[in-house]
Amino acid sequence: MVGSNKLSFFRHIAAGLILISSLGGWAQAACAGLTDEAVTEKPNVVVILADDLGWGAVGYHSDFAETPNIDQFVASGIELDRFYVAPMCSPTRAGLLTGRYPIRFGLARAVIPPQRNFGLPVTERMLPELLAEAGYQQRGIFGKWHLGHHHRKWHPLSRGFTQFEGHYNGAIDYFDLTREGERDWHVGFEPSPKPGYATDLIADAACRFIEQAAADEAPYFCYVPFNAPHSPFQAKPADVQRYAQADKPTAEEKLQGMIWSMDQGIGRILQAIDETGESDNTQIWILSDNGGVGRFDRNNQPLRGSKLTTFEGGTRVIASVRWPARWKGERKITEQIGYIDLLPTIVTSAGLNPKALERPGRPLDGLPLNDLLAGTADDLPDRDWYSYHGQSGEQKETMSIHTADWKLIVMGPDVRRHEIGPDHQLFLFEIARDPLEKSNVANEHPKIVAELTGKLIAHRSLQPDASVPTFRVGKEGFQPWANWDIRQAPGSKDPP
Repeated sequence: MVGSNKLSFFRHIAAGLILISSLGGWAQAACAGLTDEAVTEKPNVVVILADDLGWGAVGYHSDFAETPNIDQFVASGIELDRFYVAPMCSPTRAGLLTGRYPIRFGLARAVIPPQRNFGLPVTERMLPELLAEAGYQQRGIFGKWHLGHHHRKWHPLSRGFTQFEGHYNGAIDYFDLTREGERDWHVGFEPSPKPGYATDLIADAACRFIEQAAADEAPYFCYVPFNAPHSPFQAKPADVQRYAQADKPTAEEKLQGMIWSMDQGIGRILQAIDETGESDNTQIWILSDNGGVGRFDRNNQPLRGSKLTTFEGGTRVIASVRWPARWKGERKITEQIGYIDLLPTIVTSAGLNPKALERPGRPLDGLPLNDLLAGTADDLPDRDWYSYHGQSGEQKETMSIHTADWKLIVMGPDVRRHEIGPDHQLFLFEIARDPLEKSNVANEHPKIVAELTGKLIAHRSLQPDASVPTFRVGKEGFQPWANWDIRQAPGSKDPP
């Protein structure tokens, strides 16, 4: 799929001017927020996000489903073998686009359901806004937003994107594109009557954008958050027939058909990039927003747990990246990395210094992975890694912390308000030696449990008072507005 790199005259001149300006000393470049990658041509950036794609649901891990395009991409690129995300949808999307743990701005506890008048705070600087500062003139999102739909201020076009086609809510019907009985498909701010299967519409829109954006001289950013293979389990007849063993397909067979369809869409996107002639200098990420659902036995195997848990099956996901112009492919990286690292890595590739982008009280939690991916660094600085889920309420939360050697999971009441006791379940794993979390050694290491619990309490305390409520709050009696038109939502004209 790798094609020749089509270099425009404009990009050559821009790279040359940056190089000339850097000759006065790298200190000046650092002060300007530039990195050493600013002297090369800025890459196009494409981020493809699957929804609930389990560890065992790709061909290069098991025979559960067929994913030939994902498999080929991973084989040719850099496989990210220990890549972590949040245990559920909205938090991962928020962390990916901000480079910050979503608990810092109240978006870690739960997803944003249809009734929720809450969104990613406008005080957070998002990836497309930063890329605009780096000269990325076209910045498109195609697919599932899920970061606020009651106010225009939360709309993708208000958050740095220049084009949007897709849906605001999660779990829309794949065929009639509805949620709560109202059609949820939009182009820009406008509800769209366009018919089609959701996965196909997303891939179509992304391919059109790539073709058009590649004709411009400036680099582009394309974010493709598929809703597949999230429920409802609805596959096109031809796709489900690849797996159906009887006249009435099972939910698992439908899931397999949905995964196949998404993989075909990803293949079309990769082909569209290839046909522009810019694949060498296009940085492409493919990952899942969390683990697969637990109802299908093989979905996450051999990892323990599933979506909505902080076991590995909920937070360790398939991921890979490719940028042939700068990063050698056909490799596997086993460093512990994750969703909050995408923003600092991508903006560094675009020539910005992520540290220079931080604001008082709003530090980035992610790290730029550029040296690691380029092969010029063997490892990253030691850091703890946190996961949190509390969608069912403060009595049923789950949190985890990874260190270099250990992983602690605490399940039970909010650790800020309740001492660890009989109402909590504790799991301690020597994660470096026990990646499948088979042996709970919490009783054997009380000091380690106490130390890591203290860190979990500190992390849980980052959540501000203005945070997304638990999932069902406000659901009773909620009535959606026509076509989920954000311009008609109650209070949508309120000032930001």
